[in-house]
Amino acid sequence: MINAIIFDFGDIFINLEKEAQIEAFKKLGLDGPNDDLIAQNDLFEKGKITEQQFLESFQRYIPKATLLEIREAWNTIIGEFPLERLEFLQMISKKYRLFLLTNTDEIHISRFEHKVGMSFYTDFYNCFEKVFYSYEMRMRKPEPEIFTHILNKYDLSPKRTLFIDDKKVNTDAAEALGLYVWNLQVGQEDVTELFQHKEFPL
Repeated sequence: MINAIIFDFGDIFINLEKEAQIEAFKKLGLDGPNDDLIAQNDLFEKGKITEQQFLESFQRYIPKATLLEIREAWNTIIGEFPLERLEFLQMISKKYRLFLLTNTDEIHISRFEHKVGMSFYTDFYNCFEKVFYSYEMRMRKPEPEIFTHILNKYDLSPKRTLFIDDKKVNTDAAEALGLYVWNLQVGQEDVTELFQHKEFPL
């Protein structure tokens, strides 16, 4: 039987407004991400560069945009966090060991906390035995080391652990290590429907 669940954050609990972010950057003169910005984002998610360095990397392509404008455009991706997802989490936290594992960067975490308020985010974080941020761990999903670190540090058995993420590359990495996985299909499935999945020994 599964006794531990590791959750992703973006598009599992909080909705991500990816189109809104693309449109916000278009207004600043950036048509979309490129290889350089994607690489900078990976470094930022791993805590290898600072917030300032990350935001300044955009100015190579939109030099007229201020750092504040870039930060605001970057944050447009942070959408709503439906209350029923928090209530679901609070309910299952009584039965399972819960962990949050997210590549979400410092800017977006700050925006999320400001958006929902202290009472909400405190209730959310309190559902978990531990919250793991990639920027603090200096590694990110889908690197296998990030999963083995959690399994070893918290003495979790892969065969009794479920990992939930919307990105298949991440669930594939966890599955290769022997974990149960749910590659949640955003827009078609919701994390609150977990117990409808009879393939997991919950």
